[in-house]
Amino acid sequence: MNDLVRQHTALGDSDLEWLHLLVSEWQLLSDLSFADLVLWVPTRDGTRYVSVAQMRPNTGPTSYQDDMVGHLVPRGRRPLLDAALDEGRIVREGDPEWREEVPVRVESIPVRREGRVLGVIARNTNLLTVRTPSRLELTYLQSASDLAQMIAAGSFPFPGQQVDMDASPRVGDGLLRLDADGIVQYASPNALSAYHRLGLAADLVGHHLGTATAELAPSRGPVDEALAKVASGWAPREFEIEGGDGVIQLRAIPLKPKGPRIGSLVLLRDVTELRRRERELITKDATIREIHHRVKNNLQTVAALLRLQARRIDSVTGREALEEAVRRVGSIAIVHETLSQNLDERVEFDEIADRVLAMVAEISPGKVTGRRTGRFGILDAEVATPLSMVLTEVLQNALEHGFQEGDTGTVEVSAVRGGTSKDGRLLITVQDDGVGLPEGFDPHRSGNLGLQIVRTLVEGEMGGTFDMVRAPERGTQVVLDIPVRGDK
Repeated sequence: MNDLVRQHTALGDSDLEWLHLLVSEWQLLSDLSFADLVLWVPTRDGTRYVSVAQMRPNTGPTSYQDDMVGHLVPRGRRPLLDAALDEGRIVREGDPEWREEVPVRVESIPVRREGRVLGVIARNTNLLTVRTPSRLELTYLQSASDLAQMIAAGSFPFPGQQVDMDASPRVGDGLLRLDADGIVQYASPNALSAYHRLGLAADLVGHHLGTATAELAPSRGPVDEALAKVASGWAPREFEIEGGDGVIQLRAIPLKPKGPRIGSLVLLRDVTELRRRERELITKDATIREIHHRVKNNLQTVAALLRLQARRIDSVTGREALEEAVRRVGSIAIVHETLSQNLDERVEFDEIADRVLAMVAEISPGKVTGRRTGRFGILDAEVATPLSMVLTEVLQNALEHGFQEGDTGTVEVSAVRGGTSKDGRLLITVQDDGVGLPEGFDPHRSGNLGLQIVRTLVEGEMGGTFDMVRAPERGTQVVLDIPVRGDK
């Protein structure tokens, strides 16, 4: 719609925003009217109309099999559009049109904003299935007529009331029609069923909706008065009420076709099962986070025990081995600590990489600084946990074997994400400017425990590749290429 409006019309950004607000709401008008809606806007030179949006009803057959968006028609070909635009009123004159042997009643509704008519909604009703209307259909049509008059007067949609139609109740979910005092004049079968689930034993018709709703809600003191007022439909609001065995979502729409409020529409939906599933997910997420938190605590306890044991060993080799084990356990604990703070099994790995880099830098024999470039991005836990250990081993190896006591230097960790979210790659390069690799060193045959861990995790568990070579100028370069999924 943005492109069509800017290409063909003279409407400004504020007018376009109003049309977006209208289009976000007009499924309601389409369903209440049992009709297709097409929004026509006059072109910049005023000689034609361009259709910028279209809506089909969920409550009846469509009048348009084809997509009408983007069509241009000259002024004069559709007199009802001209009359609605020029006179600023709803135009219903004329006989039904015949489209592919289907009679269609066409009406035109001017779209007004701040006293100006921006365009016209063509409301097209398929008359092929017309029959004697039921009470429900009559209520729908009357409500549609009131909304159409509000659009023509510029009082609908409501400014600042952007509605998510995917989450809000729809006409078919349940509908109540209230008078100006908040008394229920009509309740659809779905609406009654929802209120019965809340614990209502009587009929709703003839009762004050706000009072009945407040009585069904758990006692909340002063809140009851506010709930009663909102449920009476005095202002456009969305809210939920829980009572008995159910939860219902309500949306109140004041009806003001001629200025003063004559009543309200209340759309409602039974969201009991949806909220139950959400609570189960919240409980599950909380349980998972608690498990990660406890695992992190247990790993820190293990690390503390290993550290304590290392202090009691006289053997230098044994002490160093236990200290390496402490760092390996610590790298895993960092991942579980991050997972314990998230709602899913995915982590932002950049923070973990920085913490691992800082942890390993503590063992630097000289004045070696570490830095990270690029972004690891978001990784699944099944990748983040082994990758944290791999990064720990590679960095530890670089600091221990690349530098001597008193040396100065740099260790840089570089990360580059590539590919799609479903089939991506993570290229990691760890490069130092230390002494470099000894002659004839083969990282794939080395018996070093750290490198064995790296090979096993990268090639076996993560399905990636690992290589260690001399850096172009000085030092050692480790390259990891790992398949990943998820956001970058």
